[in-house]
Amino acid sequence: MDALPLVALVAASAAVAGAARRTPVPAPLLLVVVGLLASYVPGMPTYTLDAHIVLPLLLPPLLYTAAVDSSYLDLRANVRPIALLSVGYVLFATLAVGWLAYRLVPGLPLTAALVLGAVIAPPDAVTAATIARRVGLPARVTTILQGESLVNDATAITAFKVALAAAVGEGVGWAAGIGEFLLAAVGGVSVGLLLMVPLHWLRTHLKEPLLQNTLSLLIPFVAYAAAERVHASGVIAVVVVALYLGHRSWQVDFATRLQEAAVWKMVAFVLESVVFALIGLQLSFVLKGLGTYSVGEALRYAFVVFVAVVVVRFVWVYPATYLPRWLSKGIREWEPGTSWTAPLIVGWAGMRGVVSLAIAFSVPLTMDDGEAFPARNLVLFLTFTTVIGTLVIQGLTLPLLVRVLKLPGRDLRAETLAEAQAQSQASRAAEARLDELLADRGNSLPGPLADRLRSVLERRRNAVWERLGAANPVTGESADETYRRLAREMIEAEREVFVRLRDERRIDDEMMRTLLRRLDLEEAAAYRETDDA
Repeated sequence: MDALPLVALVAASAAVAGAARRTPVPAPLLLVVVGLLASYVPGMPTYTLDAHIVLPLLLPPLLYTAAVDSSYLDLRANVRPIALLSVGYVLFATLAVGWLAYRLVPGLPLTAALVLGAVIAPPDAVTAATIARRVGLPARVTTILQGESLVNDATAITAFKVALAAAVGEGVGWAAGIGEFLLAAVGGVSVGLLLMVPLHWLRTHLKEPLLQNTLSLLIPFVAYAAAERVHASGVIAVVVVALYLGHRSWQVDFATRLQEAAVWKMVAFVLESVVFALIGLQLSFVLKGLGTYSVGEALRYAFVVFVAVVVVRFVWVYPATYLPRWLSKGIREWEPGTSWTAPLIVGWAGMRGVVSLAIAFSVPLTMDDGEAFPARNLVLFLTFTTVIGTLVIQGLTLPLLVRVLKLPGRDLRAETLAEAQAQSQASRAAEARLDELLADRGNSLPGPLADRLRSVLERRRNAVWERLGAANPVTGESADETYRRLAREMIEAEREVFVRLRDERRIDDEMMRTLLRRLDLEEAAAYRETDDA
């Protein structure tokens, strides 16, 4: 692929994703639909997913961004349901869907059917996180879905390798398959544990933010490649490293954190946009490769497989939710209770994504004996239709289902109250430390500067409480919002003066950039960061 089609793909994907933010449709769904339509535009370049590119180059950074923003403590508190979904469900879905495909498609060997089952078993990490944030799912449901999607790719890839080895004639038995799983899981965790401490040490000891952020961009690729080099799970290695670094991100200096957040937000936005656009763009390629199967036959198989994928998830989710609680008093006491609506949402939120398609495209054309891989084109088509079906049907209806069920969303007032209490406690500690420092003659400051430190501290302490207060009767703003708006207006007035002085050649560009950077930092301090995902 030359540069122009690639640049066009990135630009168009970013434009569609940006437009999606102004609509009620989640960006992944709009990107897929636009990709489907664009695949039939005359002269459209052929964009074919290559597992050798998607898995080592796109999957690690996407997993890293999802994992580093996850809560290690929340994931650890929900490790049982997460493990049942990310390991148990993926294996169950592989066997159940594989067996159904074997019975459904005449002449399809069981081993090839299990390959299909492994390919479409794992829900997608990026889709789960994006949809969960967009529809405002309860915190525990979101944590479980995110935790499942972080690990299930490793289970599915390992199951795929075992099934593929059996399908192509390598004679893999149960013992070898179990060994492959253990090597992938234990090896991936081990590689992650070995890398996370030295990588964190490097992050905290590099003094240049540019170097620190360069290291940050390399970390997911290093973890993935190191694990794959020893035939372990690169997915698990990336997740382990990312969770550790995210949990200890407070130990990195502020300049690096600010720069790193901006860099990774841009990287994730571009990669996610391109990935979902690529899914839709596979339609024409997949249809051309159906071969001996008619479109009608293929669509009939696709409908049955899609229904099976949806049903199998519910068949697993409800027993996995309630049986352990019925059988174990410890689980009932340790874990919070759940209603029937939570597993319903978890069951319906099983959208598939680019990893399934990438794995499907890695199925070889021939087996070890030189014969064509049985029904390879049909495997690709069924994977594609399952991914599209789950993204469009489940993705579009999930917000409606959440509204119909009237699930309790985030309690913003309670969160703001907790934030205010935490800030108040921290401010008291800071004030005590300031008094202690100012008592030392070596830290003496002129009165106005000491008062400025105290006023900044007081402003930070009061800002959160003010968000709980009454709104301005004229503007509808809280006092905090009015403060930030006025601060921005003042900063903008200063900024215009600096630019005018530069244009009049009274200061040079370097000085103007220095002065503007100070204003940028002031504006960043005045505004509370918001999540616009």
